Amino acid sequence: MQTDFHNYLKRRFIISINFLKIHALNKGFKFFIFYFAAFLIGWIFPSLPFAQEKKIINHIGMEFILVNPGSFMMGSPENELHRDKNEILHEMKIIKPFYLQSTEVTVKQWKAVIGKKLFNRIKGTDNMPVVLVSFYDCQEFIKKLNKLNKGVYRLPTEMEWEYACRAGTTTAYSFGDTIDCSKAMYGNNQQKQTDCIQHFKSMKLLPNQAAPVKSFAPNPWGFYDMHGNVWEWCSDPYMDYKSNKLYTGYDPIKTDTRIKRGGSWYKYGWYCRSANRAYAHPGAKFQTTGFRLVLEAD
Repeated sequence: MQTDFHNYLKRRFIISINFLKIHALNKGFKFFIFYFAAFLIGWIFPSLPFAQEKKIINHIGMEFILVNPGSFMMGSPENELHRDKNEILHEMKIIKPFYLQSTEVTVKQWKAVIGKKLFNRIKGTDNMPVVLVSFYDCQEFIKKLNKLNKGVYRLPTEMEWEYACRAGTTTAYSFGDTIDCSKAMYGNNQQKQTDCIQHFKSMKLLPNQAAPVKSFAPNPWGFYDMHGNVWEWCSDPYMDYKSNKLYTGYDPIKTDTRIKRGGSWYKYGWYCRSANRAYAHPGAKFQTTGFRLVLEAD
């Protein structure tokens, strides 16, 4: 029945276009026919899918991967090792597609947007994740990038971040329930946590710092360093999952602590779990903290 109705609509559409073609008097009217046809297609078939690119690389070499909508369990089960009480397991739904950067923002990308400002404190080769950037610094980077009118950029929400980190998995990490030095950058601190220093030396990675982006395998959706390397700022203020408080947007006057996710090179592997949550003052700068961006899909 539904198929017959669609066939009827298609026939009506073709008849309408043929009628307009017969009465087309000049080139300008032909353009009208084209746009009128596009309107009719949208009206008759409102659910017709329009393919979105799977990957986008912008003008400064930032790669973004399309993340499609879906539901997932955010947080961790009560039996997960090293679980924190603020990781209450609950279902969440992503309702709009978005693009997430495949890596953390690099030193090269930071310089391309901000210039050499802050580089008396920000060190590293071009493909290292930029660190010593506060939440406010991230907003300055985003503001400058958005002024170019080549897309709308922002930080990911905590929900978007964990959804992309898990990449369809339900284990403690996207690669399973255990972590080792071949999977992610952690335990690379000669003073605090030395678990992986020898392994990283065999990879020609220096101690007491992060690794260049893409030094480890990506997760199932193609995102690098979601576990370890550097903590990543999210847009949300920290709140308990059971709270009904709404996030009202970024306000440079307020100083609500902001979410950081992913763990880092500085300490333990279990800090890199998909569900692990951390937070800091938005003005704080750490050698262990950087960020990655979302590019709006719409």
